[in-house]
Amino acid sequence: MTRSGTSTEHSGSGDLSRSLELLWGTGDRPGRGPRPGLTLGRIVAAAVAVADAEGLGALSMRRVAADLGVGTMSLYRYVPGKAELLDLMLDAVVALPADGLPEPGPDTGWRPALEALAHATWRLHQEHPWLLRVDQGRPLLGPNALDRLEYAVRALAGTGLADREKIQLLVALDGFVTGTARTVLNSARAEQRTGVSDADFRRAQEPALGQAVRSGRYPALAGLDEDVFGGAPGDGGGSPAFTLGLAALLDGFAAVVADRAATAPAHPPEGTHHQPPPHGTHRAAT
Repeated sequence: MTRSGTSTEHSGSGDLSRSLELLWGTGDRPGRGPRPGLTLGRIVAAAVAVADAEGLGALSMRRVAADLGVGTMSLYRYVPGKAELLDLMLDAVVALPADGLPEPGPDTGWRPALEALAHATWRLHQEHPWLLRVDQGRPLLGPNALDRLEYAVRALAGTGLADREKIQLLVALDGFVTGTARTVLNSARAEQRTGVSDADFRRAQEPALGQAVRSGRYPALAGLDEDVFGGAPGDGGGSPAFTLGLAALLDGFAAVVADRAATAPAHPPEGTHHQPPPHGTHRAAT
């Protein structure tokens, strides 16, 4: 299956204990006779390369082993199976960008940090389109996922937001970035799948839609510019909808932060509880 396939995988669908051991390096080392030069990191990188090039439908333990030039059984000394391998892949690709992000702080403020993180996540989905085929309703939190969440929460420190509000805003931001990226990638997949460009697809609908709009039933639509829906939806460099929507969303966040600052006591208590993040919040780290 190519990257235009519709298969959906699920995070955390394998042996949860074993996946967590592998993510955090707390489990036993590979069994007897590990192949020289073969490491868990190499296995995960090879699996990501398969998914990037051909989609999740092409991913299998046999395929990864073949790309590494080893027997399939060699992989099972390191990872129990495809489900656990997928958990490792998900955490591997969400590592914070090597070129760094703005360090949150009084001089930087929360907005540049969240804006940079949103753009990094946008690029993440362009580089690894298979991510949007994975249902992460029950995510496993590995070190890279927690690094990402830590950065996002630290960016909102000092805003006067309650802890729960911080997570809620991050969930909203992630939903926007992911949803917009899905629209762009689905459009690209449709063109690859059908061989029909977006422009040709729109032109095929023009006679019927033009008649409907001119009927008087849709006066608001009739008043729009003719080319309002034209142009490519976007690519790795961003899209007009992403750029405008992100700015508007962060403006809304700024209004909430300003409201909290206006109503906060002179010395608001900072949250000091150190508990595991709420279920599913690693997706909130955009």
